[in-house]
Amino acid sequence: MASYDKAMESYKKAVTTAASLAASAMLVRGVVNELVPYEVRDLLFSGMGYLRSHMSSQHTIIIEETEGWTNNQLYDAARAYLATRINTDMQRLRVSRVDETKSMMFSMEEGEEMADVHEGTEFKWRLVCRDNSGASSSNGNGRGGNGNFKLEVRSFEMSFHRKHKDKALTSYLPHILAMAKKIKDQNRTLKIYMNEGESWFAIDLHHPSTFTTLAMDHKLKQSVMDDLERFVKRKEYYKKIGKAWKRGYLLYGPPGTGKSSMIAAMANYLKFDVYDLELTEVNWNSTLRRLLIGMTNRSILVIEDIDCTVELQQRDEGQEGTKSNPSEDKVTLSGLLNFVDGLWSTSGEERIIIFTTNYKERLDPALLRPGRMDMHIHMGYCCPESFRILASNYHSIDHHATYPEIEELIKEVMVTPAEVAEVLMRNEETDIALEGLIQFLKRKKDGAKDGKAENVDQALNEQEQKKETTMKSDAPDNQIHQDDSKE
Repeated sequence: MASYDKAMESYKKAVTTAASLAASAMLVRGVVNELVPYEVRDLLFSGMGYLRSHMSSQHTIIIEETEGWTNNQLYDAARAYLATRINTDMQRLRVSRVDETKSMMFSMEEGEEMADVHEGTEFKWRLVCRDNSGASSSNGNGRGGNGNFKLEVRSFEMSFHRKHKDKALTSYLPHILAMAKKIKDQNRTLKIYMNEGESWFAIDLHHPSTFTTLAMDHKLKQSVMDDLERFVKRKEYYKKIGKAWKRGYLLYGPPGTGKSSMIAAMANYLKFDVYDLELTEVNWNSTLRRLLIGMTNRSILVIEDIDCTVELQQRDEGQEGTKSNPSEDKVTLSGLLNFVDGLWSTSGEERIIIFTTNYKERLDPALLRPGRMDMHIHMGYCCPESFRILASNYHSIDHHATYPEIEELIKEVMVTPAEVAEVLMRNEETDIALEGLIQFLKRKKDGAKDGKAENVDQALNEQEQKKETTMKSDAPDNQIHQDDSKE
């Protein structure tokens, strides 16, 4: 009992002492606020903060979501980067998806912490949210990039040992910015722009073509990929030699050899937007100039069938004779080339220009010289390697008993990848599709000997008839009726 009384007495003394100290602190604070000017108070408080920070071994960098009226790019970069490094075993996660074509995105919840290691140094991240409802809207704080006042302001706190401050500022943060740029480029939806009048109109580009599915010779395909990789990595090299950071490609070959698929594969490979310029819709050089200047960086300018476009312009000029109005500045090949070499080259960077043609020999030599069309890519007829890629694309097979016969026929017959693809895709039964291809190639070979061209539609119709005959002979009456109704 005596020990209990002593404990209670000690507790009462402690409480009394704490209350006395609190009252004294409040009294001192009131006196300081009344008597000490606010400038001196700020100096004292900042001095205390300075001493406290130097006593700690940790250093913290604050990355706010907004900077005045604009979004903080470093915050957006950190958010994208940390989403790829986050541990899904965390107790609280924020999960979102803004596009049905994209995967789910993980991010930190308020108050959660995570660690990331860069070059052997650990950096700790924490998401902090603070209420901004009482902030004044007159100074611009707490506003988003669109000017709307934000009631909640988010920020990342990045903590690390103070001896790694230089590494954090000169290595880690630039690494985050670079990685976030790559993530953004990989995840963004590509656009294809088409010209109408003096403006570009964009739609989403969802063309599935890739270099993996592109039916062409492997060595040629690899040389194109290597050239593209070398181009995007040589920004400083182009700057050093004093040349515009652009690259020109000429795709030439018969119709149906995959020129459009090659363009889509290049766009998907580099994550570049595509600008499909229809020159027949452009009447004046001034319009062409505005369209070219309106293009973004990291984009591909495509002018298809350049030989037909130039012929049309020359024919129009020949019919008109002389210009009725000297001030008219009609689009010509020389005007196009001057823009591509001059104004277009200097108004942006990391751009690719692609011309396509079915007849390379019709093009003006001035168009083909290096510096304009740096790489000429022949899109030829189907070869055995192309056929194997198409068979894998449409029927998911790597080998079949009919391959040797088909490949021998392809060596003897001029057939385009589009023709082979059309035959393969008309029937989901692999055996029937390949047998139909053999018959098509044989007729095409015989037609070439006789001077007659094989009609693809005729071959496909015969293939369909063979399919229907087989199905009807093996199916019950109700199945035959169902198939007929579908037809």
